[in-house]
This record gives sequence, C-alpha cells and structure tokens, in this order.
Amino acid sequence: MENLTPRREDLEPIEYASRDEISALQLKRIKQSIRHACENVLFFRKRFDEKGVHPDDLNSLSDLSKFPFTYKQDLRDTYPFGMFAVPQNKLARIHGSSGTTGKPTVVGYTKGDIDIWADLMARSIRAAGGRPGDILHNAYGYGLFTGGLGAHYGAERFGCTVVPISSGMIERQVTLINDFKPSIIMVTPSYMLSILDEFRRQGLDSRKSSLKVGILGAEPWTNAMRLEIEEAFDMHAVDIYGLSEIMGPGVAQECVETKDGLHVWEDHFYPEIIDPVTGEVLPDGKMGELVFTTLTKEALPMVRYRTRDLTRLLPGTARSMRRIEKITGRSDDMMILRGVNVFPTQIEEQILKCKGLAPHFYIELTRAGRMDNMVVHVECTEDMTDVDARAESARKLAHHIKSVVGVSTKIEVRDPNSVARSEGKAKRVVDNRPKE
Repeated sequence: MENLTPRREDLEPIEYASRDEISALQLKRIKQSIRHACENVLFFRKRFDEKGVHPDDLNSLSDLSKFPFTYKQDLRDTYPFGMFAVPQNKLARIHGSSGTTGKPTVVGYTKGDIDIWADLMARSIRAAGGRPGDILHNAYGYGLFTGGLGAHYGAERFGCTVVPISSGMIERQVTLINDFKPSIIMVTPSYMLSILDEFRRQGLDSRKSSLKVGILGAEPWTNAMRLEIEEAFDMHAVDIYGLSEIMGPGVAQECVETKDGLHVWEDHFYPEIIDPVTGEVLPDGKMGELVFTTLTKEALPMVRYRTRDLTRLLPGTARSMRRIEKITGRSDDMMILRGVNVFPTQIEEQILKCKGLAPHFYIELTRAGRMDNMVVHVECTEDMTDVDARAESARKLAHHIKSVVGVSTKIEVRDPNSVARSEGKAKRVVDNRPKE
C-alpha cells in the first residue's frame, strides 16, 4: 500500500496545538455554546433549572459534569423543531433519522454549521490519506441520512472530484469503480464487503482496482475486518465516526499513518466517557459510554449528549487531539446471554478467524423455557461445497466463540448470498425471544 501520510505543512495549526491551547479554546467555546443553548432552547432552560445549574456555573471544563445529560428520546419528545436554537428561516438544511421505530429524530443546520461540517469532513479526508484532485466514490446514502451529503460537501470543500453514486445498484458500483478509477471510497464497512463480493462475482481482481483509501463508518467494525478489506483491495481502510445529533460524519477520524483509533476534532466537540449505569465521568483510558457537547453548533447545540457508543479516550498520537478507541459496540446493542455481555463485533472477529466462512452473518436470539439461546447464521465462501467441511467450520467457530466470548452458541452455516445484504447499516441481531 502507498504511503499516504499528510505533510505537516498541510495540517491546520490546531491539529498539532498543545493540550493547553486546545483546552483553552474548548473552555471559551463551551461557555458560549451552553449559554446559546440555555438562552434559545426552552428544553435546555427547563432541564438546567431542574438540575439547579446555570451557564455561569461553568468556569472550568470539569464543571461540565454538573450539567444534565441529553438523550435521543429528548429529540423525539420535542419533535420536530423543539430543540432548534435558531428560527426556521435561519435553517439551511434539515436532516433526520429514518424513524422506523417511531418518530424520527430531526436535526438542523445553519449555513455556518454546514460550512464547519464541510471543513471538518475535508480535514477527515486529508487525515485518511486523501489528496485534493482525488476522485472520491461516495457510496453513503443520500437523503435524510447525514452520511451522503456530509461526505459530499466535505469532499468538494477539500478539492476532490465526487462521484455521488449513493448506496445500492451494486453492479453499477463496481462498473464505475473500474471505469472512473477513484482513489477513495466512502461507504459502510458491511457494504464494502458486498462490493467485494460483486468484484468476485464478475471475475475481477479487486487488488488491481484504483482504490487507495476506504473511509468506512456508520457502524461498528473490527480490526479483523480492516485486514480483510485491506488485503482484498490492497488499500488503506480507515475508520470515520459521526452521528447526526452532533453533526454527522466527521466528528472523529482515524489517521492513515497510525490507524490506532479516531482523533476527535476537539476544537468543535468536547468528549467525555461516563459509566453507562451511574453517569459518573470516568478518567481517560477507562472504557465507558461516549458523551459529546458541541462547541460551535448554531442550529442544534447539544449539551452532554449520550451516544450509547462504548469506547475510551486515549492521548493524541498523529494529532494532538485525543483519540477514541475503535467503537466496540453500543450499550443498546449489547446482548446479555446467560450473564455474559456479548457484542456483534465479538462474533465478527471469531468468524474472520475461520477458513471457509464469509463475513456476512446475523445473530438470532431465541428462548427455550427459561433459557436464552443464540444462533449465529453465517455464510460459507463460494468454494466451500463439502458438507463435512462446513460442519468443521461451524465446530471451530462455536469453539472460538466459547473460548473467547464465553458463551455456547449454535452455528448455522448457510449458502453463499443467503444472508440479506444491507445498503446502509447492517442489521446484526434478530431477537425472536417471546416478549415479556
């Protein structure tokens, strides 16, 4: 793989600023942001009053712990525009979640918000190894989902040539990669695997593609999957993190030269790690739930927003700003099976150890009497035709899961292309247990 490390002179000064400089900027901006939220959003004013705090109480970064958390449900309860801090005529754009489980969460942006978003996405693309003039194949979904347009505006701001293909149309994805010869692809990791399957279906050598960098995000994925993708395409695969309530993609980015976690763009977002049960702030290095306070958002300031993503804060390496470790899972996708905490990423890691199994799977939860059971449905590779070989792969996977994760599970090895593909975030868990 090509060395794509950015030059020091191409970085912004804040990317190599001292911790004292970063902290001073954060304190200045966090005071402004919390005051803006309190003065312009009734929800925050009432929540602060209930907690007995006022923006004047924030005199140090540690004082932020005095302020209440914000939750996804708060956006649903104030649907559609109750969390906005600017009048509707100041909004340049509205995005939202799909709302498949109820009312969508609605987020909005002023022109200034979109400019900052584009700048941070451009910074992220550079950190990932992109260069102005690169052709960027954008396979994130466009529409209410923030991924497609967030990546698009940032790529244009950076000076890339954008191919706005969005998700879907898998044959066309491969055709345009071969014909347009992009050097960067932005896509979910699970859909990148679908693109790899299509390369193979068409009899094409993915290692000979033009791709040099894959910027993959929107769902948890493992370092084992990174190696699988890098080997398959002979390209760098780096992680990007974001969520619509805070901005969209580009809140944090993995740097191509280190690939050791994602640097949070701390000049615009203040991260905390808390105990997901007690809410207590944990020191850097401890695993817990990631919480963000926005520092520069105009339309939708967020104070201590609980992401439900589980990670830990680490010192900066390639950049001065702190890193978050690769997201291992979410507190709300964690399965508790016979007293053991299980995440889909743990199962994925074990699948990738087994020859003859493809990284397309889902987990089914069932219940027999009072006992919860887990079935892992996983595809075999195209060359796995022997029944005995499939059985041996299933046995090895069950052994790995029991040894590493600590739970017994049934393995169903399925035919190639029998697990439903997702054009967006992969659905990994199907809960068929009886409702209480």
